[in-house]
Amino acid sequence: MSIFCLDVGNTHAHWGVVDGRALLAHGELSTASLDTASLNALLAAHPTQGIALASVVPKVTAAISPALLSSGRPFYHLRHDNVKGLGFDYPTPAEVGQDRLADCVGAQLVAGAPAVIIGMGTATTVDILTERGYAGGIIAPGLGVMTQYLHERTALLPALDPAALLGGPAIGKSTVDAMRAGCALGFAGMIGGLLDGVSAELVRQGSPMPKVIVTGGAAIFLPASWQSRVTHEPHLTLLGLAEAHRRHFA
Repeated sequence: MSIFCLDVGNTHAHWGVVDGRALLAHGELSTASLDTASLNALLAAHPTQGIALASVVPKVTAAISPALLSSGRPFYHLRHDNVKGLGFDYPTPAEVGQDRLADCVGAQLVAGAPAVIIGMGTATTVDILTERGYAGGIIAPGLGVMTQYLHERTALLPALDPAALLGGPAIGKSTVDAMRAGCALGFAGMIGGLLDGVSAELVRQGSPMPKVIVTGGAAIFLPASWQSRVTHEPHLTLLGLAEAHRRHFA
C-alpha cells in the first residue's frame, strides 16, 4: 500500500511516496512555497492509496488540510493523541513535535527499542525510545544555526555555507578556516557529548545500550569514525509517517 507522506518543517517540507519500507519517490520544497496549488500538483503526480501528514507549522497545516481532506484518499494527521503503538513515558506528550513522533515510529520499525534518534535539521534533536515508548529528548542548535549566528552577531565574521564545512583543517590558518573548524568539529563534539550522556543514563536505568539512528541533512558532518556507531536513515520521518498511517487504518 503506497502512502504519500508529507513532513512540514519550519524551513523545508519533505514529501515521499512510501510502500512498506521502500521509498519510491521523494523531494522537498521550501515551507514558504507550500500552498494548495503546489500540493495538488504533487498529489496528482503521485496517486497513492493514502496520505499522512506531520507538521510543526500550524499556519501551514491549516492552509493545506482542506486539500488533503478532500483528496478522496484515507488521510491521517499524526498527533500525540492518535498515534498507535508508541506509548509515552513523558508527562506532556502534546509538547512533542509531530516530526519527532514520526521519527520514533520509524525507529520502532527499523531498529526497535531502546533507541536514540538524532535529528539534524534547523535544530538538533535527540529523542529517546524505550520499551515504554517516547521517554524524552534534547533540543540543541543545528549546524546552520551555529554558522549563521556567528555571522549575525559579529561585525567581521563572514557567513558560511554549512555545505562548505567538510575537509577543512583542525587548526585554522585563516578566519574562514578557523570558523569552519569551530563549527564542524564543535558540532560533532556536541553530538558526541549528547549521545554519551543519554546512553549512560539509559544504562544506569537498567537499559541495554541503545541503537543510535541519525537522520537529517547534517548527518554528513559526523566523523567517519562514527560509521560503526550509528545507523544513518535519512528518510526516517517519512518511513515513520507511513507506518503510523498503516497502524491507524489497520
